[in-house]
Amino acid sequence: MSNTAKHVVIVGAGHAGGSAAALLRQYGWQGPVTLIGGEPTVPYQRPPLSKAWLKGEHELADLLLRPATFYPDNRIELRVGCEVAAIDRATGCVALSSGERVAYDHLILATGCHARALPLPSSQLEGVVALRTLADADRLRPLLRANSRIIIIGAGYIGLEVAASARSLGAEVVVIEREARVLPRVASGPLSNFFQQRHLAGGVRIITGAAVEAFDDERQRVAAVHLSNGEAIPCDAVLVAVGAAPNELLASAAGLACDNGIRVDAAARTADPAIYAIGDCTHRPVSLYERTYRLESVPNALEQAKQAAADLCGRAPPAPEVPWFWSDQYDLRLQIAGLPFDVAETVVRGDPGSACFAIFHLAADGTVQSVEAVNAPAEFMAGRMMIARRKRVVASRVADMSCSIRELAG
Repeated sequence: MSNTAKHVVIVGAGHAGGSAAALLRQYGWQGPVTLIGGEPTVPYQRPPLSKAWLKGEHELADLLLRPATFYPDNRIELRVGCEVAAIDRATGCVALSSGERVAYDHLILATGCHARALPLPSSQLEGVVALRTLADADRLRPLLRANSRIIIIGAGYIGLEVAASARSLGAEVVVIEREARVLPRVASGPLSNFFQQRHLAGGVRIITGAAVEAFDDERQRVAAVHLSNGEAIPCDAVLVAVGAAPNELLASAAGLACDNGIRVDAAARTADPAIYAIGDCTHRPVSLYERTYRLESVPNALEQAKQAAADLCGRAPPAPEVPWFWSDQYDLRLQIAGLPFDVAETVVRGDPGSACFAIFHLAADGTVQSVEAVNAPAEFMAGRMMIARRKRVVASRVADMSCSIRELAG
């Protein structure tokens, strides 16, 4: 069967799936492309949901990855509001929850993640929300108003971004984290301390080392949160931001290997030669660190979309990229390059008190493994280049601000 006749079906119309559809056309795929999304809107960006969208600074058009007309103009059949219930690998079909079956020659799974829930019976109360989708953000947005009381459970990036947005809208904010510090799994100790101090200065109350045990309700609406330390905190709304889990059930039910994500190779291929998987739902090789890992980021979604589209179109694979991430809180732009595996030494470059600094994470031989940069784009960009080249540096020179970042990276 020629390329012209082969049908690519993409399950998941988020950043990864939407990008894969567009890249297939860009790379010359001539056959039918069908993009199936469970949400009722065309593919959109998720990062602004916790920031500009909550603050009313964006219209829907600002969120869209591409205008709605892009899909028909590029012969991409976009089916929104459709849930895929199963994959039938034997017949090469996906079964929709409506009972309809859609045949594929190649299948790309871009199913993303879902917000983790708290195992509490009262977590379904009105006013208890998560933040993963546009619908979630629309439920949360009217709850963030002047003098409203919001409790955020979980001090990861989503929780802290919403805390900053809520404070800018005049809401009273309490952040509860069961670990001993904010950003416990995704940031170094110095960076964690910096952000905790900035949120405290911004009027956020932060409670660490405490778990949520129960919610109080008033007429089926959340009214207070009870903590393991015995404290009860009254509130008008609760955001549960305790992390995300990969949507791998569809793949595992079809017999595809999963391990905290759908296992894929460097071309985003599963063990089934007809099926690819991309984005937050995958457990993938990270060649720079010689291991596999699950990444949650827009850059990862785009990189794997390129890998799958290039492989399907017979193009050379894209060069491996350095993983990177970002977070905007208040007037702070955090940019992170790399992953802090096998770190032997951490070096702070610049003064955290100036809110312009970077933290370099070095392996035992001085190889730059990861860089966390706050309002320091030059250090971030240099860090990405150093990580890609497996550059070795001397810690004392990194800390010495008289030594230019260009010189360090050279």
